[in-house]
Amino acid sequence: MGGEGLGLTLIGLAIGLAAAAAATRLMQSALFGVTPLDPISFAAAPIVLVFVATIACLLPAARAAAVHLSEALRCE
Repeated sequence: MGGEGLGLTLIGLAIGLAAAAAATRLMQSALFGVTPLDPISFAAAPIVLVFVATIACLLPAARAAAVHLSEALRCE
């Protein structure tokens, strides 16, 4: 359940982290109180993103799995 959505999330996460690491030199003057490649920032953002994506993928899948097939066919 939800494997496709999480796969897309991980692909986007890898691309986003690479882009963020590349953009740190451009944004270095705008960062206050953190280093450009701050490990806490680079770890916290993906953890939160994966957590939210997991919930967003699993809740609808679990809800759909709870519906009996006969009820779903009867509604159509």
